[in-house]
Amino acid sequence: MDTIVSFTDMNKHFNEHHVLKNINVQFNKGETTVILGPSGSGKSTLLRCINLLEIPQTGTLEIESLKVDFTAKLNQKDRLSIRQNTAMVFQSFNLFPHMTVLENVIEGPITVLKKDKTKMVSIGEQLLEKVGLLHKKDSFPSQLSGGQQQRVAIARALAMEPKFLLFDEPTSALDPELEGEVLKVLKALAEEDKSMIIVTHNLNFARVVADRILFLENGEIVFDGKTEQFFNNTENERINSFIQSMQFI
Repeated sequence: MDTIVSFTDMNKHFNEHHVLKNINVQFNKGETTVILGPSGSGKSTLLRCINLLEIPQTGTLEIESLKVDFTAKLNQKDRLSIRQNTAMVFQSFNLFPHMTVLENVIEGPITVLKKDKTKMVSIGEQLLEKVGLLHKKDSFPSQLSGGQQQRVAIARALAMEPKFLLFDEPTSALDPELEGEVLKVLKALAEEDKSMIIVTHNLNFARVVADRILFLENGEIVFDGKTEQFFNNTENERINSFIQSMQFI
């Protein structure tokens, strides 16, 4: 399995708070990694460092042939080169309210990647069909449920053809029924061997969809391994207590 994203000796501070501590981790092509951990452990910050929404103070980031040294000043070209390899789906859907569903999906490829509009309309329709929303292509975000808006956001991310899809608590703003709609789409993408990194609080989903689990606590990677090993880890009391506490949420 080809490694295409890696951090080496990465540290991130927010003022005096040391959020991520000497992170060394690799993310592999065709693999779904789920990042778990208690609130404040650094899960979302780690995800946001991958596409440089947050900039670490030290360490390096490599995505295939690209390498960024965080001790040096980053220029805009470096940021854009890294970000072209990833697409982020946030908790809040961030759709353009004045654009239709289809227009939201194809705007990025047309504007940023300079793709042909006619081709992107066809591709956009295919992606909306993949997430079960082709019939809503001419609707506006305000006419959709939260779950539908998040599925549009996923289609929009796919339209950018990223090497990695990043999801930051993609269902935390949804009620359980709408959450299920989105999780079903993510499970289907995992089965297609899409390269995904997902921060989530949903342990049942993580158990089903993840090839691999990262468990963070206090800014450090406590566990990095196969999903079955994480959930059957009877020797690590901290992981066991976390799993037990989350089962009641």
